[in-house]
Amino acid sequence: MNILDKIIVDKRREVLLKKSIIPASQLENSVLFDSKTISLSKSLRASSTGIIAEHKRRSPSKAEINYNFSVEEVVKGYENAGVCGISVLTDGKYFGGSLDDLLLARATVNIPLLRKEFIIDEYQLLEAKAFGADAVLLIASVLTRAEIKKFSEFAQSLALEVLLEIHDESELEKSIMPSLNIIGVNNRSLKTFEVNLKNSFNLASKIPNQFIKISESGISSINSIKELQKYDYQGFLIGEKFMKTENAGFEATKFINNLKL
Repeated sequence: MNILDKIIVDKRREVLLKKSIIPASQLENSVLFDSKTISLSKSLRASSTGIIAEHKRRSPSKAEINYNFSVEEVVKGYENAGVCGISVLTDGKYFGGSLDDLLLARATVNIPLLRKEFIIDEYQLLEAKAFGADAVLLIASVLTRAEIKKFSEFAQSLALEVLLEIHDESELEKSIMPSLNIIGVNNRSLKTFEVNLKNSFNLASKIPNQFIKISESGISSINSIKELQKYDYQGFLIGEKFMKTENAGFEATKFINNLKL
């Protein structure tokens, strides 16, 4: 069993437990549930840099990245840097995140927030809305076409935008549907955790133009982004480059300023 399979097995157990403790009706009655969402896709379209910065404490591939920052420090630094949106990892066991991180981020900034999670149940979409997310991630490699359709349409009914993550052409082909807003190409294999930026280059022309294209993982240089922009990528998800430094917000500011040159 590879690491992705293990994560999904654990996630199914976790969601079952949560559903037994906190009913969906409680999530739907939360203070934030009816709040207006902030469009990540509009933010990306209006930007010349397209940076989505990530709050991530650790990962299966890198173990500990950084536990020294508070969520508030990181996301406020990112907002001040001028990012288009912030990705917040909410998986606890493998990434050291939580829904409280999302809630704290929502209380701190007024820019789009993406809940980065392994979504396998509609209940998690209710959680995302209740804890302040504006967009959710769906991972094509762990979902069937029917699940992608069900989850993306349900997300849209909650006014949540949908980022569909793919790793290859077969995942793209099974996933294309009107209920998606953004398609992200992950350059990191979730099975081996190896990174190859060529993945984004190879898939760029296959993604229909009605979707915003973003590239995820392994992006650490201005040159990489300049090259990806030639392939019509409008967004770039960056986490470890910023999080592994002593000041994520400062690093993001410096990176974005250099990108504008």
